[in-house]
Formats: sequence, C-alpha cells, structure tokens
Amino acid sequence: VQLVESGGGLVQAGESLRLSCAASGLNFSRYAMGWFRQAPGKEREFVGVINWGGGSYYYGDSVKGRFTISRDNAKNTVALQMNSLKPEDTAVYYCAARSWGLTTTPSEYDYWGQGTQVTVSS
Repeated sequence: VQLVESGGGLVQAGESLRLSCAASGLNFSRYAMGWFRQAPGKEREFVGVINWGGGSYYYGDSVKGRFTISRDNAKNTVALQMNSLKPEDTAVYYCAARSWGLTTTPSEYDYWGQGTQVTVSS
C-alpha cells in the first residue's frame, strides 16, 4: 500500500493551497481517508476525514469552514482544499487510510503517507 501526498509549498497568509493524496495497493473505495498535520514539537492533529463514498465528512475545529476534503474513487485520490490559510496552519500534512469508519484518532488508521510540507508566512 502506498499513499503519496503532493501539493505542499510556501504561501502567504490568506492564500489557498490544494493538497492531493494518491493511493495504490488497496481497494480505495472501501477506505475512509483522513488528513492530519503535525507541526514541530506538537502532536499530530486531526484535520478532516471523508468516508468511503464521499457522503460523510467532518473537520477539526481549527480548520472548519476553511478546509474541504473531497475524493475521486475512480482516480484513487483524495484532496484537501485549504483556503484562508493562516501561519498556524504551517505543518507537515499527512493523508491516512482506514478500512472501517470515521475516526479522528491517528492510531486507528491503517496506512499513512510520507507527508508534504505546508508553510504559511504572515
């Protein structure tokens, strides 16, 4: 199983960025897909999750209303659209796959990507 994130970079506060995660080696349409982030010296933080069909999703309080998760099961990809970025959004962003149910707990995910760096300057 391989999850590969892309789309990270350096942006200014208020700008947008779109992350993508490409999955291979798993039956993608049967997995819930989550996004997490981790800033230096901090624990991994839940960003959002979307269910296998894309009809259910929820977000962490710190990103609610600014970030949107979507998925394309035909292409085995999940995306994270990030708008109105803030310096506190700076972190390494990870996608993760879980074979059953939606959860905000990192340890309950089965597979992880290597992460992509997002840096938001003020």
